[in-house]
This record gives sequence, C-alpha cells and structure tokens, in this order.
Amino acid sequence: MSEQFDVVALGEAMVEFNQANASEPLYRQGFGGDTSNAVIAASRQGARVAYLSCVGEDHFGRMLLDLWQAEGVDVSTVARDAQAPTGLYFVNHGPQGHSFSYLRAGSAASRMQPQTMDLSAAGRTRWLHVSGISQAISASACDTVFAAIETARAANGKVSFDPNLRLSLWPLARARATICATIAMTDLFLPSLDEAVALAGTDDVPAIFAWARAHGAHTVVLKSGPAGAWYAEQGAEPQLAAARAVLAVDATGAGDCFDGSLLARLAAGDSLADAVRYANAAAGLSTLGQGAVAPIPTAAQVRAALG
Repeated sequence: MSEQFDVVALGEAMVEFNQANASEPLYRQGFGGDTSNAVIAASRQGARVAYLSCVGEDHFGRMLLDLWQAEGVDVSTVARDAQAPTGLYFVNHGPQGHSFSYLRAGSAASRMQPQTMDLSAAGRTRWLHVSGISQAISASACDTVFAAIETARAANGKVSFDPNLRLSLWPLARARATICATIAMTDLFLPSLDEAVALAGTDDVPAIFAWARAHGAHTVVLKSGPAGAWYAEQGAEPQLAAARAVLAVDATGAGDCFDGSLLARLAAGDSLADAVRYANAAAGLSTLGQGAVAPIPTAAQVRAALG
C-alpha cells in the first residue's frame, strides 16, 4: 500500500447550533458530526488526514469545506450533491445534560452510495475510521461504509470502528446485527460504556470485552467518560487508563476527540497504552469549551496537560 494518509474517516458532517445559555434562545454556530470531529482531532494532533463524505451545494456545505481546509483535512474526496441539503443539528443544555435535535433526513451525506463516491483514499491510509451513525442514516450510506472497509482491507490498511449507537436512528436489533457484522471486519473497536452495555447486555467490563472478542474484535478500547478508558489487545486482560479530573463545560464530541487523537498516536507508532493515555487527556481538554470542534486541543496543549 502506498500510504498517503495516517487517518481517513467516512461519514456525515453537520453544521451545529449550540445553545449558549440554557435560559436564553441564543445559539452559537459551530460544526459537528462524529467522524468529522474525529478526523479534525487527528489533524490537530499532527496526523495526515482526509475525509470521505458528501455535502449539499449550499451555504452550509461550503462552510464545512472551508472548515476542513482550514483544519488541514484533505477534501478531494468530499462529493457535492446539488439535489440535497447539508445536515444541521441543535444542542440544548438542561439539568439532565445536553440534548440533540437533528435536521438530517434526506441530507446529502445520507445519499452516499459506493458507486458514486471516490473511496480510493480508504486504500491509501494507515487507518480508516468509520461509525455506526454512518450505517444508520441510510441503507446506501451503510453500503458505502462496508465498501470503504473492503477498500482499506484490500490495501492492508487498518480499520477502526466506533458504534456510536443512536437508537433514534435505528432499532436496537438492527443496530446490533449491523454493528456485530462490522466488528468482525475491523481492527479496533471503540464503544462507549453505555453503548457496550446496550449492545452486550451487561455492565461487567470483562464480560463486555469477552462479548466483543466473540464477535471478532481484535483490539477494544472501552470509553468510560470521566473514569477514563479500558483497553486490551487480543488475548490480554483489560486495563484501565484513568482520566484526569476536569471541570467539564460541554462534553459534546469528547468521544470523537478521543477516537481521532488515539488514531493519530497509533499511526505515529505509540503503543496502545500510551495512545489511550494521550487520548484521555485530549478528550478531557475538549470538554472545557462549548461545541464539538472549537475546544478540540492541539498536540501542544495535550502534551502540556500530560506534563
């Protein structure tokens, strides 16, 4: 494989409107989308990155293209769809945390299909990163995820998979079936603890790892929020990398920041333990500001936090 990138991600990006103050009807414009957040995080850690997606031929699509270019993300494989809009979402904050409202039905990214997307970058990267959200938004987008995985595997690239389980997008039975089929095709499985409990039917960490391995997972990193992350490679016992305590302002996108930062360090040659420790620090820093993208730290900021 002739590697051109360290990390290539596939999925849907959206323009974000984040409620600045729970008591006021004012929203701060930002950006989101799980795999887009992850690839930007990887870029800020110094990785060579590209994004596979589709945006509308509209103002919001141009905003996303400008964002990626400003963040050093190769956009040569981002398609444009003049017949569909770019997705939007709103974040509201309340006593129970943050909630999301999406305007994404029929979006340009949901209309992705293998035969119309240039997936060649998936065959020119150390890591391809995909997510369950991209599989849930439409059947053709799900097909595109599997086609990209096949392209990466054919070129001996590695595949990471965050299930990012969203039961508002698909029922649990269908989500579990698709996610389990995908686990077997990937090298790195990146669920959160809540997602793993829903998928595996248990909150016991060793049992979750056993469930993932039974479905073909090689390396598993179980993101556990403020507690840190459990991790293990094939055959090893799960280890906990504790996270440093932070006074979180907004946890939107923290798991995506973790994913991108982890992949950037793995692509740079770090051990899994060191990469998880680094990703913990990056994710913690990303909660100190509002929105999914703006607070993502740079490599220098993460190194400073690690001491």
